[in-house]
Amino acid sequence: MAHERRPPMAPSSASRYHRRRSSGTRDERYRSDVHTEAVQAALAKHKERKMAVPMPSKRRSLVVQTSMDAYTPPGLSPLSSLPPLTDTSSGSEEEGGQGEGTPTSSQGSVSMEHWISRAIHQGSTTSSSSSSTQSGGSGAAGRLADVLAQTHVGKSENHSAPPDVTTYTSEHPVQVERPQVSTVPRTTPKYGNAELMETGDGVPVSSRVSAKIQQLVNTLKQPRRPPLREFFVDDFEELLEVQQPDPNQPRPEGAQMIAIRGEPLGVVTNWPPSLEAALQRWGTISPKAPCLTTMDTNGKPLYVLTYGKLWSRSIKVAYNILHKLGTKQEPMVRPGDRVALVFPNNDPAAFMVAFYGCLLAEVVPVPIEVPLTRKDAGSQQIGFLLGSCGVTVALTSDACHKGLPKGPTGEIPQFKGWPKLLWFVTESKHLSKPPRDWFPHIKDANNDTAYIEYKTCKDGSVLGVTVTRIALLTHCQALTQSCGYTEAEIIVNVLDFKKDVGLWHGILTSVMNMMHVISIPYSLMKVNPLSWIQKVCQYKGKVACVKSRDMHWALVAHRDQRDINLSSLRMLVVADGSNPWSISSCDAFLNVFQSKGLRPEVICPCASSAEALTVAIRRPTDDSNQPPGRGVLSMQGLSYGVIRVDSEERLSVLTVQDVGTVMPGALMCVVKPEGVPQLCRTDEIGELCVCSIATGMSYYGLSGMTKNTFEVFPMSSSGAPISEYPFTRTGLLGFIGPGGLVFVSGKMDGLMVVSGRRHNADDIVATALAVEPMKFVYRGRIAVFSVTVLHDERIVVVAEQRPDSTEEDSFQWMSRVLQAIDSIHNVGVFCLALVPANTLPKTPLGGIHLSETKQLFLEGSLHPCNVLMCPHTCVTNLPKPRQKQPEIGPASVMVGNLVSGKRIAQASGRDLGQIEDNDQFLFLSEVLQWRAQTTPDHVLFTLLSSRGTVLSSLTCLQLHKRAEKIATMLMERGHLQDGDHVALVYPPGIDLIAAFYGCLYAGCVPITVRPPHPQNIATTLPTVKMIVEVSRSACVMTSQIISKLLKSKEASAAVDVRSWPPVLDTDDLPKKKPPQLYKPSNPDTLAYLDFSVSTTGMLAGVKMSHTATSAFCRSIKLQCELYPSREVAICLDPYCGLGFVLWCLCSVYSGHQSILIPPSELEVNPALWLLAVSQFRVRDTFCSYSVMELCTKGLGLQTESLKSRGLDLSRVRTCVVVAEERPRIALTQSFSKLFKDLGLHPRAVSTSFGCRVNLAICLQGTSGPDPTTVYVDMRALRHDRVRLVERGSPHSLPLMESGKILPGVRIIIANPETKGPLGDSHLGEIWVHCSHNGSGYFTVYGDEALQSDHFNSHLSFGDTQTVWARTGYLGFLRRTELTDASGERHDALYVVGALDEAMELRGMRYHPIDIETSVIRTHKSIMECAVFPWTNLLVVVVELEGSEQEALDLVPLVTNAVLEEHYLIVGVVVVVDIGVIPINSRGEKQRMHLRDGFLADQLDPIYVAYNM
Repeated sequence: MAHERRPPMAPSSASRYHRRRSSGTRDERYRSDVHTEAVQAALAKHKERKMAVPMPSKRRSLVVQTSMDAYTPPGLSPLSSLPPLTDTSSGSEEEGGQGEGTPTSSQGSVSMEHWISRAIHQGSTTSSSSSSTQSGGSGAAGRLADVLAQTHVGKSENHSAPPDVTTYTSEHPVQVERPQVSTVPRTTPKYGNAELMETGDGVPVSSRVSAKIQQLVNTLKQPRRPPLREFFVDDFEELLEVQQPDPNQPRPEGAQMIAIRGEPLGVVTNWPPSLEAALQRWGTISPKAPCLTTMDTNGKPLYVLTYGKLWSRSIKVAYNILHKLGTKQEPMVRPGDRVALVFPNNDPAAFMVAFYGCLLAEVVPVPIEVPLTRKDAGSQQIGFLLGSCGVTVALTSDACHKGLPKGPTGEIPQFKGWPKLLWFVTESKHLSKPPRDWFPHIKDANNDTAYIEYKTCKDGSVLGVTVTRIALLTHCQALTQSCGYTEAEIIVNVLDFKKDVGLWHGILTSVMNMMHVISIPYSLMKVNPLSWIQKVCQYKGKVACVKSRDMHWALVAHRDQRDINLSSLRMLVVADGSNPWSISSCDAFLNVFQSKGLRPEVICPCASSAEALTVAIRRPTDDSNQPPGRGVLSMQGLSYGVIRVDSEERLSVLTVQDVGTVMPGALMCVVKPEGVPQLCRTDEIGELCVCSIATGMSYYGLSGMTKNTFEVFPMSSSGAPISEYPFTRTGLLGFIGPGGLVFVSGKMDGLMVVSGRRHNADDIVATALAVEPMKFVYRGRIAVFSVTVLHDERIVVVAEQRPDSTEEDSFQWMSRVLQAIDSIHNVGVFCLALVPANTLPKTPLGGIHLSETKQLFLEGSLHPCNVLMCPHTCVTNLPKPRQKQPEIGPASVMVGNLVSGKRIAQASGRDLGQIEDNDQFLFLSEVLQWRAQTTPDHVLFTLLSSRGTVLSSLTCLQLHKRAEKIATMLMERGHLQDGDHVALVYPPGIDLIAAFYGCLYAGCVPITVRPPHPQNIATTLPTVKMIVEVSRSACVMTSQIISKLLKSKEASAAVDVRSWPPVLDTDDLPKKKPPQLYKPSNPDTLAYLDFSVSTTGMLAGVKMSHTATSAFCRSIKLQCELYPSREVAICLDPYCGLGFVLWCLCSVYSGHQSILIPPSELEVNPALWLLAVSQFRVRDTFCSYSVMELCTKGLGLQTESLKSRGLDLSRVRTCVVVAEERPRIALTQSFSKLFKDLGLHPRAVSTSFGCRVNLAICLQGTSGPDPTTVYVDMRALRHDRVRLVERGSPHSLPLMESGKILPGVRIIIANPETKGPLGDSHLGEIWVHCSHNGSGYFTVYGDEALQSDHFNSHLSFGDTQTVWARTGYLGFLRRTELTDASGERHDALYVVGALDEAMELRGMRYHPIDIETSVIRTHKSIMECAVFPWTNLLVVVVELEGSEQEALDLVPLVTNAVLEEHYLIVGVVVVVDIGVIPINSRGEKQRMHLRDGFLADQLDPIYVAYNM
């Protein structure tokens, strides 16, 4: 549907002001109509090149539907459901706005409503069936989304919608998806508008998820910024790209600037020698003169403090501080000590008395905010400041003291991070009168500290800036001179009187000049934003000190006021003039109030900072002809630190106003913000530095930081300092324009340097707030900061969302903000997060606490309700994708190794050695018969119940007899021939063992199969059926219970029960024994089939011959020194691999007793296995990772109680984890640590390694060196190289040796592509030659051809005769310094991971487990993680333990961690419930099943984020 292009409607300027006044819908400090138009134009430009942004999917419980939209049935007029476009916004950094809901004037918002209504009305006509019939979509929302989806291309209808951004498509239109919200939770909706796609294996998948991913891929295919050429070395060959400077970037061309001197500070004869002297003078000469009038919340004067009262009360406070705290001999406070001043914002009088009391007592006041709760945002940092200042006493007022939180006994608790304080109330009635002869010592101002002002840094830490008495006095003099203050003038102060401009004008300079301050508390402004203007009229105020937000609030509220007259004002000090966006408030305010007597020259913006006090202030003039300075600067230029007057690109400009001239008696220059303080050129932006007596002296107690800030010596280009006196850095960025006017373009704290270009947080806030088609951000509360990810800063925008906005609104607004910022600032936003209204941490005066917000974001506790990450667009410094070099031939590799003296990587276990008595038998069935004759009553197997009692046991004779009966049954009832296959479907236990030997006695080939799970037949039974069919079993043997289950009604729903082969149940066996036992003629015939499902989802049966089976048992017997007198505890699944061999075969071969513990019983009783090990005094035990994890998680807190129950693991010599993967060091180590107290020796725990072609290659035996751990560089591993590093070095990955190589096993490391042998410590595929290798695959379900060389491969060079089996695992061999039992040097095998599982991304090889480990570490609520690639995108699935509200916190954390540690961009983050990631019986993740489930929409995810 072609869009008509309309520029955004700009009503005439009069109506524009009218609209702005009436609705007050945005923070006026950031308001600029030019800017809004620029943003709208930029968005309109984007509209032509559409691109599809897949919308995230949310579970219904996460979608907070409060808007009426959600409930509008399709037929109604959608306009009735639009939320009213009203809202009152506020400052981003200081105070929150006041009440909601100022009615909007109709003509003001007509253009917007016009857009929306057209969009929605026409949407309803084209609404395709897909959106209205789906269960989830809401009526109007559905229609809106359809309008956005550019599905009907080339229709003649002409729709005009807002310049939306949810849909720029590439060549093919792709439907923009909305989250499908099912009304019935937990059912997977049917999706109509999915696209047909193929999985990697060419299987068509029709699914919504795949359509979204395709959309994402299409979007990402579009050309982005030009590729970069050069790279820098990141202490390794893997090179990260560095941003090359753009050759066309603007560079400063002006001459070097000259420091500008302010006018001389004219010393007037009657200026007092110190501030206390001034107070003494006025307090005695004119005690009745008013000093301060305070207001109550109704705006009525509450109290008038006169100079006489101020003087007498301050003396009283001074006396009491010095003499009434502590004892006479040991006073608590001495002159020079620091004390905290804790006074609420509505009590300036008490504060003033306390402050001057401190000055008179010569103690140093540290004014701070009132701590409201124990966990106030930032309050902890204030506590650190008090602690470092050595504060022990806090002065406060009565009311404030009563309001502080109290403990149970009425004492004030210690706040988090605060020192222990004595709270001292300063009201006169609580103080004792000083004796007649006591008088404070009033001396001239000197270099002692007068007070400490706190300052919050960018990172949230709080510093104390010390101001000396002489600086304090000089600053008051400079302000008096600049502002032309005279005695008894009336000044209205709205600012916080505890610090900054409010303190300097309203508490200090006012007293020096005996002025009268009318103080307006913040609580009154909240109720009546016009109060300050009313007070100016009522008192005929000459001066008012305000912030731009106060002007903005007045604009919002002034309509109903008739009798306003501001002609008495000679100076309106705008305290935040250093915020470049304050200009819009000033203009708007002047525009409205000029008719009420406000003169333009009265508006005096000033710039200040905690370190440099007042930096510059515009002087009040009488000359209205002299216009103030303005600069219209190009944003592009500013980002390079260069001043360029607006270029032809009208869109991105910043208009700045001057903040007047340098202060009297000061010298100012501009230096480069980073590095050496070198003077800037005249057309360059830098940090303003001031040299003056009237600045702060130091950061209290921090000499290093003080040196860098307060003792700066700017240098000229020749390298010479420009002055012998030190300058102070102001923290303000700007330049000095013509006529010595100072311009500020931003703050150092708000500076974000992204790939070498500077952006100011305030500017980005302004752009985001200009994108407001839906009046979207709640009260203009928005925070912008940068986080460092992968060697560069990344921009994060967090905004509070209006309570009534829908998911579509949010998503559309977010997409538009991204584009606007991209167009205007040419910078990508890394993450845009929306949080519910009123949830961002606030500063004491209601603004957003930026550092706290950033902290919450980084630690994953911000709980956003919407997140959009754009790593693909922002991250341009990834390492270069690896190009595969042509392989070096295997011969050259070999020669290279010989030349460099490296040995070829090969190793072997010891020989199988001489034959013992039972080794003369070739077949296990013969061994059992021999044992039944020689030691008939020797117990071979003991099975334990979940309570730890012996359920049943088998002696050699019992097993033999039972096997005979089963053999009879197979021949008679089953009519089986020798060589037929029999599926054994038994729970882990003794029946399984008897059935196995029964098959051998009958000459049948057994296949052990895990029985279906009775609670989960639908998913487990098909696997059983598949194994039975694929293995061509002639019959199924099982227990009575399971045979009923196989034919039950539930079973028939899952599989075709009629096609089962005959099922024999072995619970009632025939009484007679078979005529004769079968004896195989050839030892190479099949003994059994080992079936299992690999982690990639392949079902394969491995053929095990009689020779291999006996050799296997023999190898384990030698390695573990197993004899009939031994007992071994086995807690493993007995269905395949080494688990089966240990459970069923080894005891019969070696004669030791096996204590069998079914792992499923541990779910009932996690301590079962360890208690059994302790009770039977077992020396050797085998378990799986799942068992170890169950013990670690389930028994973590119970070690003490287990100890008291007598659990003792000190006899354990080997505890082996049976595995087919890289050893999980973290798990084995935490297990060892946890049970060390119970006597477990850390050396005992080790792992084994086996795979499909050889069920056990390594196994830590009883003798031989302990398993070693090495640390390898993860980045080298991606390039298939091994680079050993020290423990703890960055990017190091610990790898533990997988046990010792078994007797009779030979290993070589070969290149999987060229099949050539590799050198020691080189990464390659592990090949194995051994008499217990499997003899081939029986069948591989789904992949026949590929596997032929798995069992018989030959090296392409060197020893080309030996037949090797390929394990499919990457690893390396390393000769260690240790010696093994035979005195040879020990070769350690390190397994890195399966080739099948490894992911090729950007030309490098990644092992999923490494990425998953990084992800799990990022947040405490991530319980498990699995990753898989899909169409070159990395998909990360995390299981969330905790509330669903945390789901969205995980998206940025996961993305950051994977970028930082693996240099990969995550394409999709899927948050699911616990237990969704499928795990097989060995505890391995089934990532391919998970992938198929994800693409088929079967996971029911809590949240799916598609990273842009």
